[in-house]
Amino acid sequence: MNIWIINHYAVPPNCPGGTRHYSLAKYLVQRGHNVTIVASSFNHTTRREVHLNPGECYKLDTVGGVRFLWLRTPPYAGNTVARVRNMLSFSHRVYRLVSPQLLGKPDVILGSSPHLFAALAAERLAARYAVPFVFEVRDLWPQSLIDLGGFNQHHPFIAMLEGIERHLYRRATRIITLLPGACDHMQRKGAARSKVDWIPNGIDLDLIPAPTPPRRTDTLTVMYAGSHGLANGLEVVLEAAYLLQQNGWAQRIRFRLIGDGPEKPSLVRKSQELRLTNVSFEDPVPKQDIYKVLAEADAFLMVLKTSPLFRWGISPNKLFDYMVSARPVLFCVDTPFNIVEEARAGLSVSPGNPSELAKAAVRIAEMSYEERWEMGMRGRMYVENNDSFSVLADKLEHTLRQATS
Repeated sequence: MNIWIINHYAVPPNCPGGTRHYSLAKYLVQRGHNVTIVASSFNHTTRREVHLNPGECYKLDTVGGVRFLWLRTPPYAGNTVARVRNMLSFSHRVYRLVSPQLLGKPDVILGSSPHLFAALAAERLAARYAVPFVFEVRDLWPQSLIDLGGFNQHHPFIAMLEGIERHLYRRATRIITLLPGACDHMQRKGAARSKVDWIPNGIDLDLIPAPTPPRRTDTLTVMYAGSHGLANGLEVVLEAAYLLQQNGWAQRIRFRLIGDGPEKPSLVRKSQELRLTNVSFEDPVPKQDIYKVLAEADAFLMVLKTSPLFRWGISPNKLFDYMVSARPVLFCVDTPFNIVEEARAGLSVSPGNPSELAKAAVRIAEMSYEERWEMGMRGRMYVENNDSFSVLADKLEHTLRQATS
């Protein structure tokens, strides 16, 4: 098959960001398929132009055997009108520039939805070239804006997005969801349950070193590596750090927050206002380097704000990276789908509760070295057995074959 994957924010391992489609494409290429990932050259994580030289509108590139088509889009910073312009620009250029003359005639087009405009452009391309459209649902738009952003469900912009969402469900030959419980939501919006396949995020064992035991040290390093956005609710980490500092734990437990996002400047200001000595903020790290950094942790933070949105589950890249790094995870998410608890790979904490998070960090700090290592290794074994991208690529190949049969 000649497969086009449209994902605005896709990146290879040498860039910070999500490498899901790179890893899936790599395994599909090994199975004899031709795969092109169409993405923006402006990196969503670093907010920098990465892949194009001045004057270039697009460029074909090959990374690790996977072909990328980079499209230029305008820069932005934060959740502003400029970001919406970036989204619309990407979608417009997908529809205008991506063609069989450039990539060969597709057999199937997969459109991923970090936002709906990109998936809509993929659906329009599929209609233009009379090939099946596979809709990959990463986040539930516009429900995320209602539940996390506080938008009224009757707002005209929300109504427009819901119209696009329903259209994409109807038009898709197959639907992929990353969220284990999302099928009910999709069915209410017009998707046929028989068309929906669950393919979560996962790990690429080719990129991951063997697990290393944590260092024997008197200081417990609790690490967060990921987006600093509204949904992440990282304020609770600063409040827990403040409680620990007030109670004499500042030298025993420290927090490292790695990454970027629209909320980072306000988080840094809050840390300064609280005069925290046990919190550090660090820049994003490319995927190919992240596991070296994660190995420096003694425990990890999986934090999300309380929201009804998560009743359908979550599937963030960082959770799988944490678990494969063989360290305990402090899981602070209100969801019925808790793989940390299922794997017995950490402690569950009520989201938005700094006191409970501080107590959980102390509990991890007071565990023996051997207990923490055993807990972390249970997480490693769980994701190796269930969430390897080589296994997930088999599922994706099956879905794509169903779409084209």
